[in-house]
Amino acid sequence: MTASEISFFILAVLSVAAALVVVFGKNIVHAALALVLTFCSVAGIYVLLDAEFLAAVQILLYVGGITILILFAIMLTSRISGGGVRILNEQVGVSLVVVGGLLLLIVSVLWNASFAGSAPPPVQTTPYIGRLLITTYLLPFEVASILLLAALIGALILARKEKE
Repeated sequence: MTASEISFFILAVLSVAAALVVVFGKNIVHAALALVLTFCSVAGIYVLLDAEFLAAVQILLYVGGITILILFAIMLTSRISGGGVRILNEQVGVSLVVVGGLLLLIVSVLWNASFAGSAPPPVQTTPYIGRLLITTYLLPFEVASILLLAALIGALILARKEKE
């Protein structure tokens, strides 16, 4: 087993374990912090796949942006911090059936797949993605950033009105 395979398995186990803490955690702040760990381990998997740009975007956007917005929403919402919030709902049985079916589907596909051959050499995609972000997808990228900024400002205004 190579060092890259060992690193992949460590990151995969870490990602799944942190995701389980996100789903089954009793404390919502701990779940949000476990989400940070999940995002970081996925970024590590991107690095192993020679997708450094996606790893950097994963860290900047998800860990640095989305998770901070989630933490702000948790801190600014008084209902969540109160006692009496139910964690589980009545659809546990249905979700277990769906997850079991998806697990069987994934296992059957992996069982019947052939993995012969070697991986193609990595392609440098960072300049291509950067060029697309500056030309083709500039407007949607800026609209998304303005929308996130408006959501943050709206949360701050709502929190200020509750205190007054």
